[in-house]
Amino acid sequence: MNLKDFLLYLTNNERESRHEQEFDIIFLIANTTAIVMGVLLLIARDEPQWIPFLVIEFVWALDNIRHNRP
Repeated sequence: MNLKDFLLYLTNNERESRHEQEFDIIFLIANTTAIVMGVLLLIARDEPQWIPFLVIEFVWALDNIRHNRP
């Protein structure tokens, strides 16, 4: 399995996506980067109590891209 197939596996719950696969991959990478940077920022600012909210938003975003919208 190559990297593109793995990323598509993470972002789709069907064999064939019903929407733009490139968008899904970009969205996954952007959201993953945002959560990593957000966690680092919250730790640096001594506000770790907000990390669970950031993780919840990340999981919600992943759930949205896994539900193939028409």
